[in-house]
Amino acid sequence: MNKQSELRARYNDINRGVYFIGTTPPKNDTPLEAIETIAEKLLERVSDIDYDGLIVYDIQDEDSRTSKPRPFPFKLTHDTRLYSSLLNKKSNRPVITYKSVVQSDGDNFNQWANEAWQEYGIRDIVLVGSPSKKNNISLPLADAYKTLVDNEHDFFIGGVTIAERHASKKNEHERLIEKHKQGCNFFISQAIYNPQATIDMLTRYAIECKKQGLKPQRLILTFSPCGSKKTLEFIEWLGVNVPEATSLRILHSESPLYESIRICTNSLQQILDAVIPYDLPLGLNIESLTNRKEEIDGSILLYKLLRSTMDNYLAKKELNQLNKK
Repeated sequence: MNKQSELRARYNDINRGVYFIGTTPPKNDTPLEAIETIAEKLLERVSDIDYDGLIVYDIQDEDSRTSKPRPFPFKLTHDTRLYSSLLNKKSNRPVITYKSVVQSDGDNFNQWANEAWQEYGIRDIVLVGSPSKKNNISLPLADAYKTLVDNEHDFFIGGVTIAERHASKKNEHERLIEKHKQGCNFFISQAIYNPQATIDMLTRYAIECKKQGLKPQRLILTFSPCGSKKTLEFIEWLGVNVPEATSLRILHSESPLYESIRICTNSLQQILDAVIPYDLPLGLNIESLTNRKEEIDGSILLYKLLRSTMDNYLAKKELNQLNKK
């Protein structure tokens, strides 16, 4: 089981996109045999689309981040490593496993990583820090990156990027560069409903990399459809910025899901149009934030639409390079 990350090689090719489906492990009261069925059902749903891999989120309560009540009650889930391993075996595709380091200290995190590699075959990890500065943190994110970098196993390490943070603090590009120096080779955004915030962050990051003579790392843009008022409340509760006009368009539409898919498709197009002058390696991650069938099916349709938009963008970039020769 000493096989290296398959994603590492794919990420190096700036002319290709990388495409993911995001999901969460089943709730921890789900019997083990039912987990297999849930995994198979997910893979059946995505069987007619061409994707590079899956992303398994580590769901935390996050009640320290906001005083607003959580729209959907928090329930513990099964170990992300278990579900990632299952999806990897059944799909035969790479799976990126999220790990929240809030409850960890150095020793038990290192043990977690060793087990992840040896017992679960995990190669690709995204680390997530504390959702709030109020939390008592025994393992800062920077130390967790160092633990993974120093680990005997050659993990392919990613981080999270939040455009909303850039909108308020204007320094997300610096965080990306700092995280890369700490060992991150790719970044995954949270769900995008404010394309301008993402454009600002990506542009600043591209310019800063050029200034410092750095190679920009792969940035995977996350999109999630929204089919109801409750889902919209959850998206906003998660810290995603939804401009007022956007939420009004969704809520007052005859079909909120249709409207949100249109908005997401338009958002990606705006982002790509804005960053075409820069050599940013990009990717897509499409998730459904609820287990409602309508929204899961909507996320697969959204995947098809966004993937074709991204492929078109990459083909145009190649054409531009041809013109420069």
